[in-house]
Amino acid sequence: MKQLLQKIILGSCFLLTAPLWILFKLTRSKDLFAGQGQLLALIPGKIGSYMRVAYYRMTLQSCSVKGYIGFGTFIPHPETELGVGYYIGAYNIIGTARIGDHATIASHVSILSGKNQHGYKEIGRPIQEQPGVFRKISIGENCWIGNGAVIMESLGVQNVVAAGSVVTHKTGDYEILAGNPAKVLKTFNNADTA
Repeated sequence: MKQLLQKIILGSCFLLTAPLWILFKLTRSKDLFAGQGQLLALIPGKIGSYMRVAYYRMTLQSCSVKGYIGFGTFIPHPETELGVGYYIGAYNIIGTARIGDHATIASHVSILSGKNQHGYKEIGRPIQEQPGVFRKISIGENCWIGNGAVIMESLGVQNVVAAGSVVTHKTGDYEILAGNPAKVLKTFNNADTA
């Protein structure tokens, strides 16, 4: 009965967000896409998560309906991909990224579109006007990212990133990272638990 109710609610959310999807498809405006995401970020509770999941399912490059997107969280780039079973907490900004299956992202996390989004070397030209490079950051499956972390580079499979850490370099698989810049505290695998 619970699964049926969830399907009915999610279906209703698809209907409610369909006009936003149509408007985005007609205009292909990234500004409109980001604005619609910000609007949907303000809907509280589970219904809000269903609304965000429904909208992003229709508009992102890929997005599973089996996931949770918390209050205040939005995704400004339609090239982003969300795997199966993701959990994205409150007040996050997810840049251009591929979030792996069963990734868990706490609150107040920023996943940037790489660490070179802004140019700065042209003297006399405002930094806001200088070209930057946007890259798709990969968050490996089953990663856990702690509260307030900033992710600027790709994470391997099943990484644990401590709260407040700043990841500036690509990581390997099965690592625990902490600090600013984040450093590997421990590497683990199934043999460690045997």
